[in-house]
Amino acid sequence: MSSNKDKCPSKGKEQRSAVFVVLFALITILILYSSNSANDVFHYGSLRGRMRRPVNLKKWSFSNAYFPILGNKTLPSRCNQCVIITSSSHLLGTKLGPEIERAECTIRMNDAPTTGYSADVGNKTTFRIVAHSSVFRVLRRPQEFVNRTPETVFIFWGPPNKMQKPQGSLLRVIQRAGLAFPNMEAFAVSPTRMQQFDDLFRGETGKDREKSHSWLSTGWFTMVIAVELCDHVHVYGMVPPDYCSQRPRLQRMPYHYYEPKGPDECVTYIQNEHSRKGNHHRFITEKRVFSSWAQLYGITFSHPSWT
Repeated sequence: MSSNKDKCPSKGKEQRSAVFVVLFALITILILYSSNSANDVFHYGSLRGRMRRPVNLKKWSFSNAYFPILGNKTLPSRCNQCVIITSSSHLLGTKLGPEIERAECTIRMNDAPTTGYSADVGNKTTFRIVAHSSVFRVLRRPQEFVNRTPETVFIFWGPPNKMQKPQGSLLRVIQRAGLAFPNMEAFAVSPTRMQQFDDLFRGETGKDREKSHSWLSTGWFTMVIAVELCDHVHVYGMVPPDYCSQRPRLQRMPYHYYEPKGPDECVTYIQNEHSRKGNHHRFITEKRVFSSWAQLYGITFSHPSWT
C-alpha cells in the first residue's frame, strides 16, 4: 500500500501542469485580444507606416468602373473645378449658396436636401453620390432630388451583394424609378471598382477593411470620385481630423445640417472610430487620409479651414 509521502511528488507534478495550462491559456487570450484590438482601433501612426504609395487616383481608368443603370450613356469624365458640399451643420448660417452656385461642378451626398437650405448650401447639383443604404430615402422624394435639379447625375455605390442580389436588387429598384423620370441619369460603381476602393483604404491605412470591421463612408467614395473627375476640389463643411480633440466640450454640432435634433457630430465620429464590435465608419482615419491627399491632388477645405 502506498504512503502519503509517495503521493506528494505526483501531486506536485499535477499542480505544476495545471498552472502551466492556465498560464498558457491566459497568454493565448491576451495575444488574441491584442490582435483584435490592433485590427479594430485606428491610430494615426498606422498612416505613417504605409509600405507604398497607392496608384495615383488621377490615373485610375474609367473603363469598367461606373456602369449606367439607366440608358447607355457614359459618365462625364472631367471637370476643372469641383466643390463638395458636405452634409455638415457647419454650413448653416454661412450664406455660401451664391458661391456654390457659381462652381463649375457641384457634388452632394446621399439625401442631403437643398430646399429650405439653399441660402447656405445652394441648389446646383452636378453629381450626387448615394450609398446603398440611402437609395430609398432618395427615391421616395423625387421632387427634391430628381425634379428640382434635373441635370444631376446620380452615382450609386454599394457592396455587390446589396446592389445586385437576386431578391430585391437595388439596381432594379433604381431602374423602375427611372421609368417615371426618363431624363434621370444614374450610374453604379462596378464590383471591380468597389474592390479598388477597398484596396485603396488598405494601402493608405495599413488596415484591411473587412478584418478591421470597417465600412467605407460615402465621404470616402465622394472624395475619390471627385479626385478622379476634377482637376481641383474644394470641400465645404468637412472638419479636420483633429477637430474633435480640440472642440470645446459644451459646444454641440448636429451631424447633419438638415437634422437639428440628430446625433452630435463629434460623438458620432469618435464612437465610430473606436468601436470594436460590429462594423463602423472610420471617419477620423478617413480625414487623415484626405489631409495627406490635399497637396498631392489639389484639395482645399473651408468652413472650417484645415490650414
